[in-house]
Amino acid sequence: MRKWGDRLKKVEQLAQSFQLKPLATHYKPRLWPCQPSSVWKLFPRQCMAIGFAQSCKEAVHVFALEKEKTSLGQRIFLVTSYSELWHYYRTYTQSLMHCYEVIPDGAVCKLYFDLEFHKPSNNGADGKAMVSSLIQYVCDKLMEVYGIDCSANDVLNLDSSTEDKFSRHLIFNLQNAAFKDNIHMGRFIHAILHPVLSTPKSGLNVGMNSVAENSETRTHAVSEGTPAKADEMAESPQAKRCKQEETDLKFLQVKNKDGQDCLFVDLGVYTKNRNFRLYKSSKVGKNSAFKVADDNTFIHKPDKGVSEEESVFLASLVCNMSFTGQRILTSDVLEAKESKTSRPHCQQGSATYPGSLSGCLSSPHQEVDNFVLTVIKKDGVHGSIRRWSYFAVEQLLVYDIAKYRWCENVERFHKSNNIMIVVDLKEEVWYQKCHDPECRNFRSSSYPLPQEICVSYIMTLDEDDQAYLMDDAGNIELSQAPNQAPESTVCPEEATDDVWGDGQDDQDYLESLDDFEQNNRDISDQLLLKCMADFESQ
Repeated sequence: MRKWGDRLKKVEQLAQSFQLKPLATHYKPRLWPCQPSSVWKLFPRQCMAIGFAQSCKEAVHVFALEKEKTSLGQRIFLVTSYSELWHYYRTYTQSLMHCYEVIPDGAVCKLYFDLEFHKPSNNGADGKAMVSSLIQYVCDKLMEVYGIDCSANDVLNLDSSTEDKFSRHLIFNLQNAAFKDNIHMGRFIHAILHPVLSTPKSGLNVGMNSVAENSETRTHAVSEGTPAKADEMAESPQAKRCKQEETDLKFLQVKNKDGQDCLFVDLGVYTKNRNFRLYKSSKVGKNSAFKVADDNTFIHKPDKGVSEEESVFLASLVCNMSFTGQRILTSDVLEAKESKTSRPHCQQGSATYPGSLSGCLSSPHQEVDNFVLTVIKKDGVHGSIRRWSYFAVEQLLVYDIAKYRWCENVERFHKSNNIMIVVDLKEEVWYQKCHDPECRNFRSSSYPLPQEICVSYIMTLDEDDQAYLMDDAGNIELSQAPNQAPESTVCPEEATDDVWGDGQDDQDYLESLDDFEQNNRDISDQLLLKCMADFESQ
């Protein structure tokens, strides 16, 4: 009893000590001993958050947060890990209730859909039946185009419907397959929905510059002045098939609030750095958070140590894809090959076009692309990049190489199988892997990337960039209070609107900047310099 009393006394003394000197609010311990130190940084701009995430050595990702009592559309950007977000996501449901996953430009991702329609304008529409029909149709197309077998059991079905709006998110968790990025995914979706988009009576004629246009040209093109051929074409198997698909997809045609024709599938969510609302999150000012739908049949066995609810959360993340064993799906336009193929919509894999980056544009890290091109040169053989894939979870850029087959494992050029160059942006190294069956499990030694192309070297980290902090109660506020701002050299009486500009102009500028960052358009250095020169000359 005496030993127990001594231990109890020590515990009471420690408790009193912690009460007198509590831990600082910015201290965040590891969630579990096996995990790395936590990362939780908030930024006012998406580009700043993405830059920090790319330079961070930890496995972190970018999320967008909407705050109550702020202008509509204004967002704060959070950088943290999946496990860290889930830990606080359950705790601070008020401050983190409007949360979006940022789908990075070029990142390998799961197939996803955003579905909605206005209920009062579509009396009699059976939303559940429409979702079921769409899932079945997409599964059929995945088998037809890519040979992938899937069903509704592979599709996470989330619901945030209200009395006025039917709203669903579908996330396809395919077995060892994912799209190269959401741009290729968008081409695939445009292509398979082309029959309903091109219907003259639907009012849904959407300009498509991808595979669907070539599909339409191939299946509907009829020479002018040859009615006999037109009748023959109309009776061809392809024409009959397209007509049947057009009939089968009629259920996707809905009405908006104004009574105009629109599509059940939102085709505007396949853009660069898209913000996609998370499971258990609602829009600001709304109470309808995404939850698992009543008709969901998704089957997923939680990993060891992961709760069923967290498992659903991880399955809902579009970019939660690992490099290991993944088959990359693309949807490229192949003019010459499409005329010969029996598949009317998408070409599996990617093509080889002239140039150093074949079949695609440069990756989000063009300086890394250029470096890889210097690596794949030996004995007069100059390789090219056939295709790149970016895995956001591991921060890996994987390059499929063409015209260069030197393998470090066999110390010679392979006769037929190509190689891969894998660039680890987090560790700032690169290594070689191989498609040859004998070298499938081989990985070469790791070699450091040149310092000038490393993200950590390019990005200058400044603690002042973190304009927001979250305290232990989950409140997100500016990191500096207004009264802590440095004193101005201008007297308050002199700081008029004429000096500092109009407040409405500032708000308009911020809204324009946010819109620009969402679209992620590139501006040349020359144009920026010209704008600065024009501004200073005024």
